[in-house]
Amino acid sequence: MKNRNQSKSPDEKTIRALLDKHGCPVLFHEVRTRFLGNIAAPDMTASPLRIVEGLWGGELPVFESTEEANELIGALVQGLWNDLTKHQKRSQPFRLTRLNVEPTAENFARFAQVRRQELEGFIEGLCNGQDRIDLPERAHHALGHLGELRAMMVGIEDLVARDVQAESRTQLENTFKHVRELTRIMEAEIHAAVLPCTRARRHMLEGLATEKPTLH
Repeated sequence: MKNRNQSKSPDEKTIRALLDKHGCPVLFHEVRTRFLGNIAAPDMTASPLRIVEGLWGGELPVFESTEEANELIGALVQGLWNDLTKHQKRSQPFRLTRLNVEPTAENFARFAQVRRQELEGFIEGLCNGQDRIDLPERAHHALGHLGELRAMMVGIEDLVARDVQAESRTQLENTFKHVRELTRIMEAEIHAAVLPCTRARRHMLEGLATEKPTLH
């Protein structure tokens, strides 16, 4: 039997509404990947509250009450952040936001934009504000591939911006199919980055835990 006092994690709709209410400049799909990257970040200074503050440029928004602050932070940290920690397991890979849209040029650009923002969010979260970070070799290669995929999404956005009616419906359907295949590659590379980074972080924590001060 479940404890009646046990709080239920807020759903996506609730979190989206809270982000909108407090004028968060980062959209939900990018918030997810930024959190995931920071969860796996080998940087020991990474923290949920700091990444939450980063969504608003480094400072939390102004709240009208303590309850309002607790509501937002609780939804993002106790809710979304904690839920995303499950993707540190090999058996539970992360999935990017699913976009079921008609194959039009405008939607194609939107699709590429969302994927670009998701990749940028993950990379930013993983790097934790550092220009250069020490990563396990497999994670380093995965990050390089994600950077290439991000550049491809930028190229798609630019292409559509130059000529929104450049392709026929059949061409767009084929291109959509190709980008959806790229989505699976993105997810695989994100997972390939998360796993070794998680192991590296765990080993660092274990090392800190075993260090004991010398008694004199």
